[in-house]
Amino acid sequence: MSPNPTLSQERADLLETLAAHRYFLISATEGITEEQARLRTTVSELTLGGLIKHVAAGEEMWTDFIVNGPGRDWDPAEPMDEWENQFRLGEDETLAGALAYYADIARATDELVRTVDLDRSWPLPKAPWYTPGATRTARRAFMHIVAEIAQHAGHADIIRETLDGKKSMG
Repeated sequence: MSPNPTLSQERADLLETLAAHRYFLISATEGITEEQARLRTTVSELTLGGLIKHVAAGEEMWTDFIVNGPGRDWDPAEPMDEWENQFRLGEDETLAGALAYYADIARATDELVRTVDLDRSWPLPKAPWYTPGATRTARRAFMHIVAEIAQHAGHADIIRETLDGKKSMG
């Protein structure tokens, strides 16, 4: 039975899973400095602040897809600067700002989980990583958001453990 009688079990499960994985991602940033938020602790370009910013941008992009359908098709001639900048805090950005931005995005996503038709479907934009003509339902887009958060929470856990030994579990 759903803990909230106004929500279906499926929606309650989605909200609970989103909250759990967001917790692991965000908790990796607790108690760090701005300098640490920008620090690369592995050979990758990933930083804790950059991961928060990237996950927020990805979640916002997928919820926009759920509401409005496909955005622009992928253009291989387009510079990758905008996408790459999602993974780092700019000079004028702060960890607190990235966390606040993500909190806003998360609230909007949660409201969409509560209200949108989960069977609503759109074609995916044209890109080499999607099968031509493929579609995604809102349900599948939410599952993709969960997978992205979980994957990047794992990255954040590795970065944080390398930074100062703090672990999310264990």
